Amino acid sequence: MRTSNLKVASAICLFLMAGCISSTTGSITEPVRDDEDASQLNYQLGARYYQQGSYELARDRLLLATEIDPKMAVAHTTLALTYEALDNNRLATESYERAVRAAPKDFSVQNAYAVFMCRQKNFEQARKFFDKAASHPENDDSEVTLTNAGVCLTQKPDLVVAEQYFRLALERKTNYPDALLQLCLLKFQNKDYLSARAFLQRFISTNAPNASILYLASRIEDLLDNDRGRVEFEDQLIREFPTSPEARKVLGSE
Repeated sequence: MRTSNLKVASAICLFLMAGCISSTTGSITEPVRDDEDASQLNYQLGARYYQQGSYELARDRLLLATEIDPKMAVAHTTLALTYEALDNNRLATESYERAVRAAPKDFSVQNAYAVFMCRQKNFEQARKFFDKAASHPENDDSEVTLTNAGVCLTQKPDLVVAEQYFRLALERKTNYPDALLQLCLLKFQNKDYLSARAFLQRFISTNAPNASILYLASRIEDLLDNDRGRVEFEDQLIREFPTSPEARKVLGSE
């Protein structure tokens, strides 16, 4: 089973788009500079271009938005994502840093910057900003931030600290599924199969398992010499996901 990637979707910077752009604005090609809402309109258009994969157009609109309003953190963050898509990590770093300076107390900006730092293998800087984002009193989804931090530290790798972050995530939200799965995978990697089983059982108790989860469960039971448990999970896998690659592995057709 593959570990999940860091969960920072590009859409974190696009939340202002909904309901703000009419179907006619997509046809605007000339820069908007004089309207009092020019920075917001240029940001929205840039965000839409980014979402559509038109990164050069997105860059130009977002640069204009940040020139008009240098304190618009969301425009700087979306511009950073755009530079990442254009494989320019130097300018992406500069844009993330401007976003942090523009909104030093915005936990979503801190989280986005931390994820980027992790992708750059700058784990200490990533951890610093994950911690800031997770400790923000208005971050009602701090378990997500803490799990992101744990996944980041598994890539260092620092499995001891990663486990601490996953457990902190579960302190914030007892059955947060991503933290449970990450702890299961971490324990599985460390050959602590009893603990892996326990975390996976907690996950399955509140979430419908997919084919990958059922296959992992069968592997754990097999490694614990529990043939009955292994067969039960394999039967469920074949019954519910008969065409999946995992089912084909169980059936020996792959």
